[in-house]
Amino acid sequence: MAKESVKARQRKREAMVAKFAEKRAQLKAEGDYAALDKLPKNASPVRLHNRCQLTGRPKGYMRQFGICRNMFRDMALAGKIPGVRKASW
Repeated sequence: MAKESVKARQRKREAMVAKFAEKRAQLKAEGDYAALDKLPKNASPVRLHNRCQLTGRPKGYMRQFGICRNMFRDMALAGKIPGVRKASW
């Protein structure tokens, strides 16, 4: 489980990326890199990191579901993810 401060920092970055997305795209299209450099660092989408929506875990992230492998396994075994079941042969 990630610390609350780490999860809050990630949410703050996501909000800032969304806020400046249109302006960044416009400045990039114009080729105005001086103005682009003056935007906040956290406005860059490169600074985002995929994290589990439930626990905030940064590793073992499954993009298709938006959660980490541990939570995926627990939820799949509990039957909380439709269309997913444990393979056995």
